[in-house]
Amino acid sequence: MLSQMTSFFNGAFYFAGTNWKSILVAIALGLVFGAFWLMFYRPPLFKKPMLWVVAAVSAILTWSAIAFVQIPLQNWYGDGISHFLTPTAILRWYLIAAFPLVLLSGLVQEAAKLVPTLVCWWRSKRSLTPKMGLIIGAVSGAGFGVFEAIWVHNQIFVNGVSWSVVDNYAIGFWERIFAVAFHIAASALTGWGIAKRKGWLFYVIAAFLHGFVNYSIILIQDNKMTSVQSEIYLTAIAVLTTAVVLWLRWRNEKEIPADNPPNGPIGVAPAIVPADTADDVPFIPPSAMDTPPVIPPDVTPQPPVV
Repeated sequence: MLSQMTSFFNGAFYFAGTNWKSILVAIALGLVFGAFWLMFYRPPLFKKPMLWVVAAVSAILTWSAIAFVQIPLQNWYGDGISHFLTPTAILRWYLIAAFPLVLLSGLVQEAAKLVPTLVCWWRSKRSLTPKMGLIIGAVSGAGFGVFEAIWVHNQIFVNGVSWSVVDNYAIGFWERIFAVAFHIAASALTGWGIAKRKGWLFYVIAAFLHGFVNYSIILIQDNKMTSVQSEIYLTAIAVLTTAVVLWLRWRNEKEIPADNPPNGPIGVAPAIVPADTADDVPFIPPSAMDTPPVIPPDVTPQPPVV
C-alpha cells in the first residue's frame, strides 16, 4: 500500500513521456479554468498576497491527504467489506456498499482544503467576516482545483498536444472546468461556515456534496449512467453550488468589499463592526477528485480509467 500511496503522490510531479510544451499547455489550461471561476468571487489577491500562500498550501496539503489518508482508508474499507460480505452480496448491494468509498473522498479532501482557512481564522483571533471567510475558502479551493486540473491535463497530453487530442478528449476538459468550479464553491461554503462559527455543519454539507458528485462513478460502474450523463450531473451540482455561494458572497457588498479589505491580518473584521453582526465520459480522465472505489477485482468488473 505504501508504494501505491507514494506512486500516486509522485504522479503529480513526474509525467513520463510528456514534453515541456504539453506541460506548459496543461498548466495554462488549469490556470485559465481557475481564474475564470475565481473572478466571480473577486478575491483581493494583490492586496492580500497571503492568499497566494493559501492556494499553494491547499494544493499540496490536499494532494498529500489524498495520497496518504484517502487511499489507505478506501483500501481498508474495501478489504473490510470483502471480509464481511460475499462477492455476490457486494454486487447485489453495490450502489449502497460503495457509497462510503466516495464519501471518504469528500470528507478527506474538504477537510484538507479548509485547513488554510482555519489558520487564517485563528490568526484573525476568530474574527473573520463571513464574506472574507468565503473568499479565503474560494482561493483555497482554487489552489487544489487548479493543481488537480493540471495533473489531469498532463494525462491527456501524454502523447503530445494536438487538435485531435482536444477533440477526442473534449469531455475530459469539460469535466475539469466544472470540477474546478465545484472545488472552489465547496471550499468557499466551508469558509463562510467557519466565519459564522458553524464550521462543522458546512464542512459536512460540502463533504456530502463532494461525495454525491463522485457517486456518478459508482453509477457508471453499475451501468446506471453513461459518461456523458455523469458530466451533466457534475455540471448541474457545480453550477447550483456556485450560484448559492455567489449569492452569499454578493448579497451584502457593504460587509467587506473585495477591493477594499480591512487592515491587519487577512479579513479581520474592524473593531467597530462585531463579527456576529457584520452580515446584515467515453473518456473520464484520471482525477484525484474521482478516485475509484477500492473493490477487489474478483468482485466487480474492471472500472473505466478514472
